[in-house]
Parts: sequence; structure tokens; C-alpha cells
Amino acid sequence: MLNNKIALITGASRGIGYIISKIFIKNGAKVVGISRNEEELSKAKNELGENFFAYKCDVANEQEVAETIKSIKNDIGRIDVLVNNAGITSDNFLIRMKEEQFMKVIEVNLKGTFLVSKEVAKLMRKQKQGSIINISSVVGIEGNIAQANYSASKAGIIGLTKSMAKELTLKGEQIRVNAIAPGFIKTTMTENLDEKVKNHVVENSCLKKMGEAEDVANVALFLASNLSSYVTGQVIRVDGGLKL
Repeated sequence: MLNNKIALITGASRGIGYIISKIFIKNGAKVVGISRNEEELSKAKNELGENFFAYKCDVANEQEVAETIKSIKNDIGRIDVLVNNAGITSDNFLIRMKEEQFMKVIEVNLKGTFLVSKEVAKLMRKQKQGSIINISSVVGIEGNIAQANYSASKAGIIGLTKSMAKELTLKGEQIRVNAIAPGFIKTTMTENLDEKVKNHVVENSCLKKMGEAEDVANVALFLASNLSSYVTGQVIRVDGGLKL
């Protein structure tokens, strides 16, 4: 499905990003993985093999992002698919949340998506084609208690996705931009949730279970491939029919 495609994935060294990398490689892509954690990147490289190319980069740092994308262009030549997956949480109730706590999440999740997309879009416009996949969240649509910062960042990604989808076709380019909004997925980010919270999620979903990282990765595979050649500006929920 992705034969000979070059896919750049942020936050690729663990969780959903790692599984997306694994599934993309399995389907013929070469994956360029970005992460701030050099140790985790090295581990991912050892596990995923010769078709995984690791680059250390903080997506919230404008200079680092610009230099990293330039290096990728020089080393590999092009980027066909971008998956903006890098993200963090820092939960607290609104009245207790410090400005620093709010801005840290916005910087990584929303600003990071903007910075990487900006640089990659320059390459894709020259190529006249590409697919950008932004990882949002159902809480960016519904909101969530004690996650004002995370919800705001993921809602911002949805707005960014729709604007990018319109801008990046202004000169006839075939650059598709879509978002995936996962629900509660089994990852290191959710494994420490209180059992009562997990049970609530399960009971309030149509499918009565939490999702797997593979569920998100398979939708990303669809959006990265030519199977979705007429899909752009969309937000696809992968949440088992969750009712928050």
C-alpha cells in the first residue's frame, strides 16, 4: 500500500507513533522517525530495522525543526507522508492549572504540529502531492475534565487541519490533510489511569472496550495510502463509539 513512500512520523519511538511506524514499514514504506528521546529512538531503530531512520528533534523548537527537515531532505530527498503524532499530557483542574503547565502542552501538541507541518508543506508543495495526518483526540471535540490544556491543543489541531487542507491545494497541489481523533487507546499514556476511569470509558462506548494502538495505525495507513485519494479536511474518530 505504501511501496516506495517516505513517511515522517513525530513521536515515533513509542506508543501510537511506534505502532504506526511498524505498520507503515510492514506495508512498504520507509519511515523517518522523530523524537526528543535519543535512547528510545535507538531502541526503535534496533527493533524496526533498516527502513526506520531516526532523527532526534524537539518539535516545539522552531530552529531544531527547520534544521531536521532540511537534513531529512538532504539525506533522503523527499517526504510523501507526514504523521504529526508527538504529544504530551499534563492534567489538572482549570483553577489549579499553572500557566506553565497549560503552555507546555500547547507548545508540544499544537505548536509542534504547526512547526513540522510548515516545513514539510514546503517540500510537498514542490512535489505537488502528499498526505498529512494530524493526531488529534476526541477530547478536542468533546472536552474533558482536568484536561483544559490537552483539549485546547487537540481542538486547535482540528482547526489547523481544516485550514491546511484548504491552503495546500490553492495551486492545484494534491496535498491531502486529515486528522484522526482517537478515544481511549491502550498506551503508556493511559495505562496509569484509575480503574474506575477505565471502566467508565468501557461502559460508555458502543463497543464496550478500549482501543489498541493498531486501531489508530490502520486508519493512518488508509489516509497515507492512495485508497484515500479523495479524502481531505476530515476528522476521523477512532473511539469505539465513545460517549463522554
